[in-house]
Order: sequence, then structure tokens, then C-alpha cells
Amino acid sequence: MFLLIFTCENCFERTDSISLPACSSFFSGSLLQESIFVGFSLEKYGKEQMKKEICWLNKALLTFCSALILFGCAREPHPGDSGYEPAFEVYKSLNTIQFVIQVGAFNQLDNALRLTENLNNKGLQAYYYIHESGLYKVRFGNFPTYQDALSEAEALRKTGVLAEYYIVKPQEFAVARLAGKGEEYVREKLVSTAESFLGVPYKWGGVSGKTGFDCSGLSMVVYKLNGINLPRNSRTQYKAGRTVRISELRKGDLVFFSTEGGHKVSHVGIYIGGGQFIHAPKRGKKIEFATFKSGYFKKRLIGAKTYL
Repeated sequence: MFLLIFTCENCFERTDSISLPACSSFFSGSLLQESIFVGFSLEKYGKEQMKKEICWLNKALLTFCSALILFGCAREPHPGDSGYEPAFEVYKSLNTIQFVIQVGAFNQLDNALRLTENLNNKGLQAYYYIHESGLYKVRFGNFPTYQDALSEAEALRKTGVLAEYYIVKPQEFAVARLAGKGEEYVREKLVSTAESFLGVPYKWGGVSGKTGFDCSGLSMVVYKLNGINLPRNSRTQYKAGRTVRISELRKGDLVFFSTEGGHKVSHVGIYIGGGQFIHAPKRGKKIEFATFKSGYFKKRLIGAKTYL
């Protein structure tokens, strides 16, 4: 059908004959004798009218094909489909972030800390991070719908808590591309996010003693920025993950330590490969690299967990 329509439209451009187009060999003798093409009479409509009808049919068919592609192909993959990605099932099982409100653009860390503290005092679970522009920005919340996030942002704007804001959508997070780009892509994003915090002053208390990165706060924020919701405390993070052998660690997994004696989890870092991890050490220090292959952390390593 497509061949006939597109060919014949071109043929009408190449011939002066209305009753006998250049592609007449395509048709049977009886069809030519009746001067009918796709249900239209050439004698009745004439050359110009016939071209209009063909153009209309072409557009209708293109619309129909587009609908088939959109609704027939753009659906969730499942086992048995060609190109099915097992990572898609992993994505569906994750505790993913939905809609988040982003505010601020600060040159100074202390300004981001003040805003973070103010929002946390309102129970909004805020955290700061370093944008690729080099500015400190603040995010908070995990709203189920865009409208929920918008309503909260507008309410806070009207009370003067915040001015401009941006609502981050689920598809903007790295984990949303897990099925398409694969697990390694998300793991690399986790590592690059953790690396962006290197050298940032470790503010245990920020302004009031309640705001800042402790070790589990860092791991939580790194995962949140990539669309995965982790618990706040290192012990609950340990319980939430799936155990992985140290010999099978992969980038982005979390490694846990007992730094207070005994076997209770009290510290966590983000594994980046080669026995190294990134962590927030202690008050007065900056976020840094460390290794568990030797020295202090080798003796205190408890285990590792994965969330992908």
C-alpha cells in the first residue's frame, strides 16, 4: 500500500496524462479500464484533485504508523522481548526518589548550611550538594507527584522561606536510566557524585550542631542525588542493603566499619574501586579518600552492601 501511494504520487508529477499515469504497469488491466486508483475515479477528480487525495492518504498513514511505534513499541520491556534488560527489574525493585525541590545557588558553604538547617527544622529532610557549576545548592523532600512538590514549594515561597525553586523530576536522576544504560552507568555516576564532595569541609554541626555531613549523611546524599533513597543512619543503611563479599565489591557499593570497638556498625564509606572508598572522616577534616586494604580501616572493616 505504501509503495503504491508514494510511487503514484510521484508519477503524477512526471506525466501530463491523467488517465494513464507513468506507473500504469503496476495495475491490472481491469483496474486501468475503470480508471480507479485506491477507490478514487481519475475521470471524476482529475489530476490535481487526485494529488490532494493521495497527499491526504500519505499523512493519514504516517500518523497511523507513528501511533503504532509510540504505543506498540514504547512500553516497559519484559522477559522474552528482544533487547530485554535484566537491569529493568532491578530498577523496579529500588526505593527510588520521585519529585524533589531544589533551591539556592551559593558561593559560600555556610549559606547552604544555613538554608539546609532552616529547612530541616521544618522537617523537610534537606541536604546540600555541589552543583557542576561549582555552586552549593540545596534539595529537600521526596514527593509522590509533581503537584505535591509544587504545592509545598509555593507554600514555602509565600511564607518567605525560599524564593526561586526548581522541581527535579524522577527521569532526571541517573537511576532512571538504569534499564537503558545499564548498572555500570549508575555505579559510575555514584562514584563521580561522591568525588565531587572531595575536599569539602566536614561540617559536623554546621551552624547549630545539627546540620552537615557525617559519614552516613554523605552516603545517603550521594545516593539521593542519583535517585535512590537510603536510610539516614549507617546501621539502618547496613540493614537495608544486600550483603556482598569484599572480593566481589563493585563501584558505588557501601563499605561499613566499626570505629567504636566491638562489632557494631558506626562508619560507612562509598567504594570507588581498588580497595579505596570516599568518606566523611570526623570533625575538623575534609571529605577524603581512604583504603581498607591496610592500616586503620582494614582492622575495623565489618562488611559491604549493595543496593543495585
